[in-house]
Amino acid sequence: MASKGQKFKQWTPEEKYKLIEPLLTMEKGSRTYSREIGINSGLLYAWVKKYREKGMEGLANKKKPGNPLSKYSSKKNLTKEERLEYENMKLRIENEMLKKGFLMKEDGTYVKFTK
Repeated sequence: MASKGQKFKQWTPEEKYKLIEPLLTMEKGSRTYSREIGINSGLLYAWVKKYREKGMEGLANKKKPGNPLSKYSSKKNLTKEERLEYENMKLRIENEMLKKGFLMKEDGTYVKFTK
């Protein structure tokens, strides 16, 4: 089980391919091979499946974009540029929310506006 704040290894598509190549060519059995290299067999199966479906493109890391404000809100001392970027981002988000029909209450939360 992962512990709080644990960093996970990021594998490049080339590294993933090198690891799954013996499985693709049927040189080695998946369970014993996964024990040998110390990687969960389920992860290896997922990589093999993605490779068979989409080739090397399937092995690429597809990280979902997170909260753009978290980059700035976690810092204590922002530079002038960072402060401006943070304010700009907040205003863009507020603008998008208003376009979608939300209203901001005094406490900063949004409520759906209905006519």
